Amino acid sequence: MGRMARTRRCVGLVTLGWLAAGGTASAQIDPIEIIDRVEQLYRGESSRGTTTMEIVTENWDREITMEVWSLGNDYSLVRIQAPAREAGTATLKADQDIYNYLPKVDRTIKIPASMMGGSWMGSHFTNDDLVQESRLINDYDIELSFDGDRDGVLVWEFALVPKPEAAVVWGRIEYRVRQADYIPLAVSYYDEDGELARSMEFSDFANMGGRLLPRLMMMRSADKPGEYTSMRYEDLQFDVGIDESFFSLRALQNPR
Repeated sequence: MGRMARTRRCVGLVTLGWLAAGGTASAQIDPIEIIDRVEQLYRGESSRGTTTMEIVTENWDREITMEVWSLGNDYSLVRIQAPAREAGTATLKADQDIYNYLPKVDRTIKIPASMMGGSWMGSHFTNDDLVQESRLINDYDIELSFDGDRDGVLVWEFALVPKPEAAVVWGRIEYRVRQADYIPLAVSYYDEDGELARSMEFSDFANMGGRLLPRLMMMRSADKPGEYTSMRYEDLQFDVGIDESFFSLRALQNPR
């Protein structure tokens, strides 16, 4: 991935707000608005959740339990609860700055932009996926590429191509969204040469925090199809009582 050293983007996925609406006619579709709403799916004004991540590779596998918080689009915090040897390890986004905290050595490391596309804790998700440092609607031109039936489900498919000035990893992203309720179904990520690099599927739809959400996200590597990372939301609450002080370096090192 030629732009990895300059990366400011992946999907994120993992942190997104909600739209409750039905499908619309093709002429009324605003691709930017739809992708923006999908990106906000797991966010409210603020949110708190618990997730379980399972990482499976050719040589090893493991499971991580973590708490996640967000405040608007500028603040995110991910803190590992288990396994015990990694408990307290955390990743913080505060405005434009990203930090990792390593409790074993009591050290806080600022993550440069060149590392945002790197693997988070050995998973198939990136640092940017976890804290959503940047946004698709800012970095990509978005066009509707398909409007119709896929396997009995009405969907929209969108093609996202980097804007000329955007320092991003992916040469192209393809996004599939269910028309009935604006739920994301799948995302494909292509490198600068147009080769599929990884893909993500959403499933296990459930009501969480008053919203219909995919509880499970499955990320697979294209060159190693037997490997994957799944992330499942165990619970998720919106509009919780936190403010910007919750996302400070002091709070990162000394959790409440």
